Amino acid sequence: MDTVSVRYIVDNVDEAIAFYTKHLDFRVDLHPAPGFASLSRGNLRLLLNAPGAGGAGQAMPDGRKPAPGGWNRIQFEVEDLTATVETLHQAGASFRNDIVIGNGGKQILLDDPAGNCIELFEPPRK
Repeated sequence: MDTVSVRYIVDNVDEAIAFYTKHLDFRVDLHPAPGFASLSRGNLRLLLNAPGAGGAGQAMPDGRKPAPGGWNRIQFEVEDLTATVETLHQAGASFRNDIVIGNGGKQILLDDPAGNCIELFEPPRK
C-alpha cells in the first residue's frame, strides 16, 4: 500500500507532536518550523499545520479559516481497547464518548489536543 496523507489543523504543533508520538506511536519525520510537522505511523503520514502557517493554514477566498476539530477522523486499530482507553485516561486524554460495542467491534472517539477526532477501534475477537 502506498503512503496515505492526512492533514490536521492544530492549535499547537509541538503539543500535537507530543500527543501523537507518546500515545499513538507516531514518529516525527519533519519539523522545519513551529507551524508545521510531518509525522508517520506505518503507511500513514500525518501532516500537522497551525492556522495561518504555510499554504494549508491560509484563509480561503471567502474568508473562512482552517481550524481544528470536526468529525472526520483517522481510525487506529488496537488490540485491547479497554486497556488503551484506561492508559489514555490516566494521561489526561479527552474522549467524546464512552466505548461503543456493536457487531463490527468496539470503538471510542478520542480528541487530540486541538480537538481533532481519532477513532480507536478493536475488531471482534475470532
